[in-house]
Amino acid sequence: MYRSRGGDVAPRPYHEQRRDRNEGPAPKDYHAYRYEPVERAPQPTYDAPAYAQEEAVPDENLLSGRNPIREALKSGRDIEKLLVARGDLSGSAREIIAMAKEQHVPVQEVERSRLDAITQNHQGMLAFASAYQYHTVEEMLALASERGETPFLVVLDGLTDPHNLGAIIRTAECAGAHGVIVQERRAVGLTPAAVKASAGAIEYMMVARVTNLTATLAMLKKHDVWVYAADMEGEDYTTVDFKGGVAIVIGAEGEGISRLVLENADKRVALPIHGKLESLNASVAAGVLLYAVLRNR
Repeated sequence: MYRSRGGDVAPRPYHEQRRDRNEGPAPKDYHAYRYEPVERAPQPTYDAPAYAQEEAVPDENLLSGRNPIREALKSGRDIEKLLVARGDLSGSAREIIAMAKEQHVPVQEVERSRLDAITQNHQGMLAFASAYQYHTVEEMLALASERGETPFLVVLDGLTDPHNLGAIIRTAECAGAHGVIVQERRAVGLTPAAVKASAGAIEYMMVARVTNLTATLAMLKKHDVWVYAADMEGEDYTTVDFKGGVAIVIGAEGEGISRLVLENADKRVALPIHGKLESLNASVAAGVLLYAVLRNR
């Protein structure tokens, strides 16, 4: 049985998860967990181009050296991305890269100087672990079913700002959503800054990371979930009936929702703009639409 919103959630580290998997099937209780911080010297800033802003990476989320990265991948720990120095790679490095790609971890080839700027003991590769565990879309649907509710999900298409992601997770939790879905590539994930910006909501909100948004939307439609894309050319959101299963799609800062995702939406909804600016901040737009859905529910 899944824990209800606001329940007392106990963190669980990865080594306990591995032990549970070896001893038998893990219970289905939904609980997020974080990695307890270790008292170490602060690390330099990580300037990942996939994110809209630079953010400092806590030491417990930075994995340097081949053995720590290999063991993290073996344990199933969620990794945001793997940075690999350009140049000839030995057999062990190629093995780690293959493991990462098999687990759908983004791999980025960079200059060795970039790794040196972060830490000197990297052996040609660095990995950035997620600040929290990811879940699956199926778990979100199961949670809705257990609560006796129609699914209520938030889908983020190419969002890159960790503070927007954290704010949306917080609003989604307050509005009673069952989960937030993010993209695996070219989008922000559960980085330390996103987790901090959620102001504790990540403790109670599932976040799933998927490789293909259009395929995910197609799957949701099979579960009677209607997909509503936030788009300036859509119908005024105040006239839309959001009853039933709902997935609200919010696009990237500046670019909006991609063409394929728009084409796979059931309806486009717009927020009226009466000022001189052309659009709202992504997290603000999400907040307005999520509470519009809540009013209909």
